[in-house]
Amino acid sequence: MIRSFFKEYRIWYLQFLLLIGLYLLVFYLYHLPLIYFLTASLISLSVIAVVTILTYLKFRKKIEILQEFIYVTELEGLEKPSEKAYRKLIKTLMLNHHESLHQEKRKYEELDAIIKIWSHQMKIPLSALSLMVQTNQVSSHDLQNQLLYLENYLNQLLSYFKFTQNKDDFRFELIEVSSIIKSILKEMSPICFSKDISIKLTGNWQVVSDKKWLRFALLQVIDNAIKYSYRGGQIRIELKYSVTISDNGIGILEEDLPRLFEEGFTGYNGHEHQKATGLGLFMTKNILNQLNLDIKIDSRIDKGTDVVISPAERF
Repeated sequence: MIRSFFKEYRIWYLQFLLLIGLYLLVFYLYHLPLIYFLTASLISLSVIAVVTILTYLKFRKKIEILQEFIYVTELEGLEKPSEKAYRKLIKTLMLNHHESLHQEKRKYEELDAIIKIWSHQMKIPLSALSLMVQTNQVSSHDLQNQLLYLENYLNQLLSYFKFTQNKDDFRFELIEVSSIIKSILKEMSPICFSKDISIKLTGNWQVVSDKKWLRFALLQVIDNAIKYSYRGGQIRIELKYSVTISDNGIGILEEDLPRLFEEGFTGYNGHEHQKATGLGLFMTKNILNQLNLDIKIDSRIDKGTDVVISPAERF
């Protein structure tokens, strides 16, 4: 610590040595008795020694406080203008650090909740597969459906991680929306067939957007329409300067509509069917915002749900 002390105050000691050297030069040039110079120098060195000891004690105390303090209030003893400035800076840094820790903790808790819900969701098709094996009633059609559920859930979680870590992964181009929807319907056809759901697609819409992320958003909406449709239900998809996806399924409670896009929110019907993580619509809303698109949902219990995706209004 002594070395640190002299390193911090070295400029003052260098100035003192410089002054002593100048005084010696003056005494030499004017042929003054050196005894006077030596006497003055000894007095100066004595004063410097006393000041050095007192300053060092304060310096050591300050260093110990800075090394061992836990709360900012422990720095109240540092009263020099520069020390006050450092104290204010330390307080700001600690507040920012605590805020960062709080945000990280909240993200961890949210991720932990999402993983738990997602794990529970994954158990449904896994349990179905296990039951098929135990009862020896494994059909290729049912097996394909459960594997499709597993694949969709896994892709949803992986897409969630990718989106939260890199929200600027967009590549805009002119897209035929009908071709994207047709590929989604082809992918989901086994589930539609097992539930005897008919889907009617009309119109077309060309839009400048990111194909990968727009497909993901449309997949979430269409998957929900299929998932919450009754057996033998109908889904209508109309393209005309927007995408309108309508079903005649179980619907959504009116009080749940304002919260549909909150992270982790599943709603009453989501809890009833135990098939929702609350990730799909949350991600869909955020992705569409990045794509300059808007999504609106209108629904009535046992009547069905209408979802409209359209260009965002600019003011």
